[in-house]
Amino acid sequence: MVRKAAVLSPGVAKPERIATVLEREIRTGAIGFGERLQSENELVQRFSVSRNTVRKGLEELSSRGLITTRVGIGSFVTFDGKMVDDAIGWSKALADAGANAEARTLRLEVIRDAALAERLGIANPDFIAVDRVRSNANDGHAISIERSRLPLSPELEEIPLKGLREGSLHKTLRSAGLIPAGGEEWADLEMLTAEDAAILGCPVGAPFLRTRRLTRTEDGRLIEYVTSLLNPAHFALYLEF
Repeated sequence: MVRKAAVLSPGVAKPERIATVLEREIRTGAIGFGERLQSENELVQRFSVSRNTVRKGLEELSSRGLITTRVGIGSFVTFDGKMVDDAIGWSKALADAGANAEARTLRLEVIRDAALAERLGIANPDFIAVDRVRSNANDGHAISIERSRLPLSPELEEIPLKGLREGSLHKTLRSAGLIPAGGEEWADLEMLTAEDAAILGCPVGAPFLRTRRLTRTEDGRLIEYVTSLLNPAHFALYLEF
């Protein structure tokens, strides 16, 4: 469907005005259930704003519960049988799935990993390492470990000094204008090493679901490479075809 160029009302922040226009179209049925929104480029032209403004408007629309975004097509992780939409941030996704989880940061520092840089096809071997463990807030049993590797860039170089925005890597990346538009994900099983078993409080050699996820911006820039170890008592892989 071709939509007319939109004129934004004055007095309200542009991202919020964009979200309000799109919300009205969703609620009136102009955008049908399950229908894709216009692309970022189309929205930039339609609203005569920057790409960053469009992205903030879409984040606002997502926060209103009217849209979801998924990086990758066809395979998704579930928690206790409920879909985990980690495009909205892992903490919020788990909370929406009913997990009473709490996170603890194990590592937040700049590292050099030439082997990973070569594998990912990037020249700079410097990364920001963000390692976190999640556990059930009620009884403390292990849920997951996530080890994120972010290519070091000017937008992110202060993370090791200032920490994550509101404790959220999702919000930190988006505040830097790094919005996932696509990527790849692999899933297999891994037997816990002694180190990971000690962190998770599980037996050495216990099988955990391992996912390795690579996300990129719309122009192909690498955002994050994250390896997650997920407790199979809660997590499973769901496929659509």
